[in-house]
Amino acid sequence: MEQEQMSLVDLQKKIGVTADGAFGPGTLKAAAAYYKLNKNRAAHFFAQTAHESGNFTAFSENLNYGAKGLRGIFGKYFPTDVMAKMYERQPQKIANRVYASRMGNDDEWSGDGWKYRGRGALQLTGKLNYQAFADYIDRPDVMTNPDLVATELCFESALWFFDKNKLWSICDQGINDAAILALTKRINGGTHGLDDRKGKTKKFAGWLA
Repeated sequence: MEQEQMSLVDLQKKIGVTADGAFGPGTLKAAAAYYKLNKNRAAHFFAQTAHESGNFTAFSENLNYGAKGLRGIFGKYFPTDVMAKMYERQPQKIANRVYASRMGNDDEWSGDGWKYRGRGALQLTGKLNYQAFADYIDRPDVMTNPDLVATELCFESALWFFDKNKLWSICDQGINDAAILALTKRINGGTHGLDDRKGKTKKFAGWLA
């Protein structure tokens, strides 16, 4: 069964604009106001989250990999073709192996890897991060119902990430390539999708002008 997750329509209902499922200037302005973000912060934040979530369509990590994908992406955890074959196309088993015994998760058999897999607009991952977010927002139910991070608290978890990693100070440097590059490296760990992030940031800044 496909995991329940936030949609643009849900976001629009939450922030009080016409729920047409399209992300345009009206939705962006209302979202900026709802989350109390100034123009620069909103442009950066929503551009980065739009890129990371496939234009606000994917808020729960897809781990449905075939054997070849497992060997290529997670070779450390699937060192042989035989092992990769045993796990392929079984997202729950894959998550439990890949995220076992790190980020506060227990071993592979605990189920923590799947329970605390990537969710939210910036893919909150691992029991420690879920706990830190739950404490920050004072929502202990996040730990028993982690799907909240893919639904109701989807953007809140990304705002927490920006707070925790002190990314707002980068946003405050303005809408420029240097700031976008710095944010991308902090969020992505590299420069994946940099051109798309630049395009979105500048477009959104224009909408907010």
